[in-house]
Amino acid sequence: MRLGIAGAGIGGLTLALACHQAGLRNITLYERATEPEGLGAGVQLSPNATRVLGALGLGAALKGIAFYPDAVHLRTWRAGYQLAMRPLGQFSELRYGAPYYHVHRGDLHGLLMEEARNRSGITLRTGVVCRGAGEDDEGPWLEVEGERLRHDAVVGCDGVRSVVRQSLFQHSAPRFTGHVAWRGMIPIERLPARLIPPSATVWLGPGRHFVHYYVRRGELVNFVGVVETGRWTEESWSTPGDPAELARDFAGWHPMVRTLIEAADGVYKWALCDHEPLPAWSRGCITLLGDACHPMLPYLAQGAAMAIEDAWVLSRMLDRWEDHPSEGLTEYERYRRPRATRVQRSSREQGEMFHLPEGSPAWWRNFKLSLGSRFLPELAMRQYDWLHGYDCVRGFH
Repeated sequence: MRLGIAGAGIGGLTLALACHQAGLRNITLYERATEPEGLGAGVQLSPNATRVLGALGLGAALKGIAFYPDAVHLRTWRAGYQLAMRPLGQFSELRYGAPYYHVHRGDLHGLLMEEARNRSGITLRTGVVCRGAGEDDEGPWLEVEGERLRHDAVVGCDGVRSVVRQSLFQHSAPRFTGHVAWRGMIPIERLPARLIPPSATVWLGPGRHFVHYYVRRGELVNFVGVVETGRWTEESWSTPGDPAELARDFAGWHPMVRTLIEAADGVYKWALCDHEPLPAWSRGCITLLGDACHPMLPYLAQGAAMAIEDAWVLSRMLDRWEDHPSEGLTEYERYRRPRATRVQRSSREQGEMFHLPEGSPAWWRNFKLSLGSRFLPELAMRQYDWLHGYDCVRGFH
């Protein structure tokens, strides 16, 4: 099978590696960028994602670039009162059979890129632009640099602005949620010693929240702050922002939050847009993966994980249906769409819960979080089993 992949981000590279492991040896990735992603952004890899990367033989390498958090804490925005604690670390690994990691996006992308370049049968073409995709009597094609390149199957892994998706389907425009996300990355040397615990912390406030955690073996602290505002509508997470504006957005917040903001050298901002689930991902021998077919809000930290899950399942379907790839794509979509749609909707609901206004809505949320964490910890943990306990490796050998 000749497999063409538009986009060599985390999803596209994972797909290439999974297909190679399944036995495919004619895989070509087409990527607009010329170098691995180096932008400073954190990625949370929950066990449903790390078990796939482990099955691809990347467990040791992943451990070498990651941070292993011991818990996630939810705190009130001003006083810092701990509402809930969910254990990660060994507790999560024993429960789900795979670790929970925090990684630098550039480190993860570089690792996947290096692995792909070292595999015979994977060709990586960088610095080329895909302009579209389609299928005719001769089969599916990708338009790359003005030329139609033929493959037996084509996968659009080209992100939220996917040209493959635009070529295949008419879809509604994204809806601006009114939420704008700030992000930054801070070397640990710029912060007071032992300021940041070895865990993820989520600060909940009216109409906004703030998250921070270590990446790159604990050498850097990544943060993301989300505010409800109509001041920005650019759906790009690489646009520089004004640190003074970020400081104003979180004025009066806990001193730890303000210290992180003050220590940030450069910050970025992007508008969070909501996308309704697509009614279909595939047409003939062309399909979509990751953000190209199910872009989601970041409140469950599952964007990368869903692309990684997609990649494993699709690779097994392409292997199983090598002589009839359209059937394999149909089966891939049938298995993946319900789960991805559920995660999309759950992410939206999580964001609404994070941003409840002061008064009785926030009080009831805080009460339920505290009650579950302190007196019903097993019940509180069980609500994540469907998400982090999902094992597509076992389900699709």
